Amino acid sequence: MRRVRLQRDVPVPMPDGVTLLADHYAPASGGRAPVILMRSPYGRRGWLGLVYGRGFARQGFHVVIQSCRGGFGSGGSLDPLGDEHDDGLATVAWLREQPWYGGSFATFGPSYLGYTQWAIAPYAGPELKAMALQITASQFRDAAYVGGAFALESALSWTTLTDGLSRRFGGASVLTAPRLTRRAVLSGRPVAELDVVSAGRPLRFYQDLITHHADPHVPYWDKRDFSPKVGEVDAAVTMLGGWYDVFLPWQLKDYAALRAAGRRPYLTIGPWYHIDARHGRPTLIEATAWFRAHLLGDFSRLRPDPVRIYVTGAGEWRDHSDWPVPGMREQRWHLQHGFGLGAEGPREAGPDRFRYHPGHPTPVIGGPVLLGDSRPRDQRRLEQRRDVLVYSSPALGQAVETIGPVRAELFVRSSTPYVDVVVRVCDVHPDGRSVNVCEGVRRLSPGDGTGGEDDGDGVRRVEVDLWPMAHRFGREHRIRVHVAAGAYPTIARNPGTGDPLASDGAMVPADIEVFHTPDRPSAVVLPLCAPRG
Repeated sequence: MRRVRLQRDVPVPMPDGVTLLADHYAPASGGRAPVILMRSPYGRRGWLGLVYGRGFARQGFHVVIQSCRGGFGSGGSLDPLGDEHDDGLATVAWLREQPWYGGSFATFGPSYLGYTQWAIAPYAGPELKAMALQITASQFRDAAYVGGAFALESALSWTTLTDGLSRRFGGASVLTAPRLTRRAVLSGRPVAELDVVSAGRPLRFYQDLITHHADPHVPYWDKRDFSPKVGEVDAAVTMLGGWYDVFLPWQLKDYAALRAAGRRPYLTIGPWYHIDARHGRPTLIEATAWFRAHLLGDFSRLRPDPVRIYVTGAGEWRDHSDWPVPGMREQRWHLQHGFGLGAEGPREAGPDRFRYHPGHPTPVIGGPVLLGDSRPRDQRRLEQRRDVLVYSSPALGQAVETIGPVRAELFVRSSTPYVDVVVRVCDVHPDGRSVNVCEGVRRLSPGDGTGGEDDGDGVRRVEVDLWPMAHRFGREHRIRVHVAAGAYPTIARNPGTGDPLASDGAMVPADIEVFHTPDRPSAVVLPLCAPRG
């Protein structure tokens, strides 16, 4: 194993006069070699340097870990998402001038560090040979506004975290930010004031998020969305994601964009959530194999099939040639009279009804959040609420295996046109435990294309994209579907008025009807695959 030399606080000048600091890990030989670049808003030391800086350098690579603008010694002010394109390309230009630069480089990192990779990838030139991305996406807008609904808990916890990191003893904010966020969202204060509750002062990026809408055409997002360029990336890409990660749906869109452009990215999805320490080891193993292949020409450690997924419920890893997996077919599971769920079409029946009151928003148990433990949880307590409709299949006579995208198609009428539609799929065990598998939300507003057109009777056809899944519902288990209008504090409460997030106005309850008839066949569309074993 090679020894490593470390040079700390290397200055990297930016064109506007700001200096960013980096740590340089080098093989003891110090000669020219390929470089692995990481750009982080979370500092350069700790696990990032110890595991990845030293780990990659021991493989014979130069490793540069740079602090993003405005943090951990780097100059300027942090403008989250806003400077990573220009600063990243300036850093690449600096790399090319270093005497130890070997003529090629790769990029690496999870979450925000993955976003900084996408910010430069289409523009970095042919010397960018490889990218290793984990739990991330080429744009964060859609994760901040899931289905058009503001992802309150994740947005507030991240802005509270990054503010805490900038203060004395900032390392502790990794532990304190989730607790401060939870205290804030339970305080009853308006959305626009929650950053003051959690961090003690207004936070610029949080205020930006509640001001700028999810619409990708809003100018704020122009320099922060790199998804249109993903198909132009020539570097070899490997991705690692988690079934319970906040970025998974958009990570898979990036995978699809690369495939549509004729690329062959690798993809691994495990039973992980965003801050899950369990994906650290496979991240290092897979990225090391990827960099050795595409920077050193050693392909011996790459698996034959590019897609590897973990099937929950079965407890098995599977290798496939692509995503969605070959052989997958969609099957509609219809909401039925008497709160049943089945593959057969619905019969004539009246709608099911519930009332959502934004003053007492429907809570959430589990589900993907940025800084929390998002592993599946028992939903029985939630299912007792009057503002949650629960539809269950009979006990399954044989296992049902579902691998792929998930969506719901519901026919809904609401007393206010401003309403959220929340859908969740659960696995009900023989002992009665009802465990969430995946969920999704769609925020509806009149005339903005977020829901189907009114059919003249006030009923709208609403499509909801849920998180994708790879799950086996075992024999004697039941498939269960929730329909609700809130998931607080994962998403901000919908006041029912259409008022902006930052307003502190009136709240209007919504009386909601869900139809399931032959002409209005509400259903969840599951991706069926033939069970193995």
